[in-house]
Amino acid sequence: MSTVLVTGGHSGIGLVGARTLAERYGCDLILAGRSAERTEEGARQLRQETKARVKVLSLDLNSLQSVRDGAERLKALLQTDGSKLHGILCNAGTQSNGPVHYSVDGYETTFAGNCLGHFLLVNLLLDSIEPGGRIVWTASGTHDPVLLDGKSVGKAIAPDADVLANQGRDGKPISGGRRYATSKLCTILYAYELDRRLRQTGTPIESIAYDPGFLPDTGMGQGAPAIFRTSLVKFLLGKFGMTMGQMPLSGEALALLEADPVYVNSSGKYFHCKNGALSETRSSRVSYDQQLAAKLWTDSERLVALTSLERSARINNSVE
Repeated sequence: MSTVLVTGGHSGIGLVGARTLAERYGCDLILAGRSAERTEEGARQLRQETKARVKVLSLDLNSLQSVRDGAERLKALLQTDGSKLHGILCNAGTQSNGPVHYSVDGYETTFAGNCLGHFLLVNLLLDSIEPGGRIVWTASGTHDPVLLDGKSVGKAIAPDADVLANQGRDGKPISGGRRYATSKLCTILYAYELDRRLRQTGTPIESIAYDPGFLPDTGMGQGAPAIFRTSLVKFLLGKFGMTMGQMPLSGEALALLEADPVYVNSSGKYFHCKNGALSETRSSRVSYDQQLAAKLWTDSERLVALTSLERSARINNSVE
């Protein structure tokens, strides 16, 4: 039976996606989260509602050591079961409109948790994913300044890993909304760059970017001003072009992109949920800049201290 790792799978769209994977596609699940209590609570709920085996993995995306330790524990679990992952839902994310904070590694927390943590996790687990598996990266329309989504939080800045990791240390921090939008631009760049690298090495794994739409009533929307959760404002946002998601569709779409045969050969593509429909669309112009993506990737490798042995393990697995 296929196993899927879900970060942030204990609540919101992650929980809905995990439940759909179990009920509709018969997947076993591994929920990864920072809070052992909250993650175990989500796992208990899924065990009661489905027939899936659901395991919990303690993992803090804001700590590179925690990600490394979690990846090792997950590999041990898979070895014990004699199985491989079908895929990873890189779903957990955070947005803060408060002061700038830094992770235990000294990196700005929005970039550390939304970007570097998932980047390292994927790289460490790539050789554990079975052929035909998929990695789905939860992004956001806020990355695109042309859209109302992006205009509502502030324009994303250039996806420079070193600048983002040290954001605010010069005493001139950008807003929390702009930090969030930029982290989601980086997420899409990772998804596209991984697709290119997988194809170059002939690795039969897919990498897909996904925008669930704005969901002001869920944890994803808690960083937005309270007025965004009023019925009138939600109606007006949708009317004027905001990518408005809907529960449970936005959560179910995570599972569709991960496991449904309809979405085979979707690697390197960008999908969004808008007004009750999941469809392929275009991300921002800058997100297709291959030079920016390649630089972000190599700079991120350095920031997370990805070793040559870890990089060679990916290559060796791709040619087996």
